[in-house]
Amino acid sequence: MTTYILRRLLLMIPTLLGIMLVSFAIIQFVPGGPVERMIAELQGNGTEATARIGGGSGAGGDFSTSSAATAAGQGSQYRGSQGLDPDFIKELEAMYGFDKPAYEQFFLMVSNYLRFDLGESYYRDIGVLDLVLEKMPVSISLGLWSTLIIYLISIPLGIKKAVKDGEAFDIWSSAAIFIGYAIPSFMFAILLIIVFAGGRYFDLFPLRGLVSDGFEDMTLWQQTLDYAWHLVLPIAAMVISGFAGLTMLTKNSFLDEINKQYVLTARAKGLSEHRVLYKHIFRNAMLIVIAGFPSAFLAIFFTGSLLIEVIFSLDGLGLLGYESIINRDYPVVLGTLYIFSLMGLIMTLIRDVVYVMVDPRIDFEAREV
Repeated sequence: MTTYILRRLLLMIPTLLGIMLVSFAIIQFVPGGPVERMIAELQGNGTEATARIGGGSGAGGDFSTSSAATAAGQGSQYRGSQGLDPDFIKELEAMYGFDKPAYEQFFLMVSNYLRFDLGESYYRDIGVLDLVLEKMPVSISLGLWSTLIIYLISIPLGIKKAVKDGEAFDIWSSAAIFIGYAIPSFMFAILLIIVFAGGRYFDLFPLRGLVSDGFEDMTLWQQTLDYAWHLVLPIAAMVISGFAGLTMLTKNSFLDEINKQYVLTARAKGLSEHRVLYKHIFRNAMLIVIAGFPSAFLAIFFTGSLLIEVIFSLDGLGLLGYESIINRDYPVVLGTLYIFSLMGLIMTLIRDVVYVMVDPRIDFEAREV
């Protein structure tokens, strides 16, 4: 297993390079980048915006008056740059790091990422890594607790449904599951707000934030209760739409194993149903559930929590990534993508290790990566 883990760790390097190369290439062709955004701001607020860039002097001082600059600006690759001094355009490109060839920008980015230097945000006065770490507690809180609760509910429920297949419990629980699956998490979040957060009926839970004001002055027990109090509604909204698929996956996985020959043999030997279920069936049926854990965790951790973060005013990584794409804040976009790609590869490796823990018969070292 050690050799396999080392091979997988080495394989992460070209995988990350490929992901970052494709992402970087796509960004080169996306219109409306930071230079164009700044040009639009300059055109709408000339003197003040120019002072922010060039101190109101030099190349930026006469950006709208020179006829030569107008002629030169018409040949620029940026929309709205007509009338701007080309030296000023170059100054903008240098400020955002676009004054170098694309390949040089990419290799510089890779060398920085190897040292976890993710650069600085274009529009926030903070480094990307510091920004990610600042938003991380919110996303970890939502992703970790939601995933844990979903698995704690779905696996026992799926096993119970497989054992009671076709009976009354299976039928009514399936109806409840399909209703939960049909309701989007953001719709359920709005319903929870209306009912429990002062929307119309009860005012039992807070509407926004992860902690209350004065959190630092509370005792440890009070902080724990306050933290849990703020998480009840957003996690409930994520769990209600997330456990349905895993429950049915668990049920179908167990149903596939229950009628296999080794199960019939175990029952013929006189083993109890509980021992057959959890000693023999469980480790085989759980393999497919374990296989889906990394993607499920990352989906909840990032994309699944986006609308929940917006609705409950939780400033996490999902909201950060969305705002960065909208604002063309490329260092934040690429930095968060790098972090999540790395997390995804690590989670996949952890999944394989858990595979072996669940079923020691699996030998990854005997396979090609």
